[in-house]
Amino acid sequence: MPTPATIRINAQALLDFCARVFERLGVSPEDAHLAAEITVAADLRGITSHGVAHLERYVNGLRTGKIVARPQEKIVNQMPIIAVVDAGAGLGQPVAYRAMQMAIRQAVAHGAGFVAVRNSNHFGIAGYYAMMALEHDCIGFALTNATPKVVPTFGKNATLGTNPIAVAVPAGKARPFVLDMATSGVSIGKLEIADQWNQPIPAGWAIDHEGKPYTDPHRALEDFKHNLGGGLLPLGGEGERFGGHKGYGLALWVDIFAGILAGAGFATHVYPPFGDQAEHANVGHFFGAWRIDCFRPVNEFKETMDRWQQLLRDAPRADGQERIYIPGEKEFIQAERNRRDGIPQSAKVVAGLRQIADELQIEYKLD
Repeated sequence: MPTPATIRINAQALLDFCARVFERLGVSPEDAHLAAEITVAADLRGITSHGVAHLERYVNGLRTGKIVARPQEKIVNQMPIIAVVDAGAGLGQPVAYRAMQMAIRQAVAHGAGFVAVRNSNHFGIAGYYAMMALEHDCIGFALTNATPKVVPTFGKNATLGTNPIAVAVPAGKARPFVLDMATSGVSIGKLEIADQWNQPIPAGWAIDHEGKPYTDPHRALEDFKHNLGGGLLPLGGEGERFGGHKGYGLALWVDIFAGILAGAGFATHVYPPFGDQAEHANVGHFFGAWRIDCFRPVNEFKETMDRWQQLLRDAPRADGQERIYIPGEKEFIQAERNRRDGIPQSAKVVAGLRQIADELQIEYKLD
């Protein structure tokens, strides 16, 4: 959340800087640009938990070799509407982009396409890939598993990732429907943001190794970093009373598709055991695309999407609420503002970018 300490940075300048960072670490120019574009896209849409605040993570992975700068990416299996790709332990963004392109080509040719990816890394925001289908009059779909930071219902130790789900659906005159959500109540990035702004977190976000709620994000992050137990809660919260078992079930579903079906890691096997610095991650992704005109005429579908959105906006509002939003709408509004005014970053993130520039001897021109 922007505060008086916020520093706004030009989006293109930030993208160029990130691309230079990736290239300096041995990533090809094409993949460096893709990784930078998708990273900055998160910040543009206001999803700062997955933006340049993560750059240090990628830098450290590339430096240590845990992320391979120039991976041997290969197609493991391919049929008319299905493919499996091995990412070669490279950056998640470039392979995810190419896998979604493949799914879209399959959908355009055959009506639907599905691509699973194994042996990958963190790929940024899932919504970016789902949205790639929109310009092809397709519905897009993206899943990924992740670092085990979420406790299962009735458990107290992290076993599952935040395992996000993204769906993008085109409309006519209205903006597309874009659902991009974690299957936990919040992503780990929300704790990182609260820590950056020195703000407490709500009691329902995470629990410690004794099952007690965290309110100090820094303590929670340090405990998670050192594998001391506890974790984020599933969507719906603790136990079953408010539906936590449903978020838990969704996380398992993502792990089946992106992990087990893809031949990637699953649950606690997505990343190497704590303290093992030699092994690569084995993050899994799953992408899908459906051609709308295989179901009904595209124009009719888009007109109905517009009417459906308007019906929701016209629904009675709760007291004190100005409007009802469609999923993705706030992010489109945020992106328009941030392209115009610059992307807001905390002083802590900016200091981290400066440090990366100094260490890699890259010119820093973001202020």
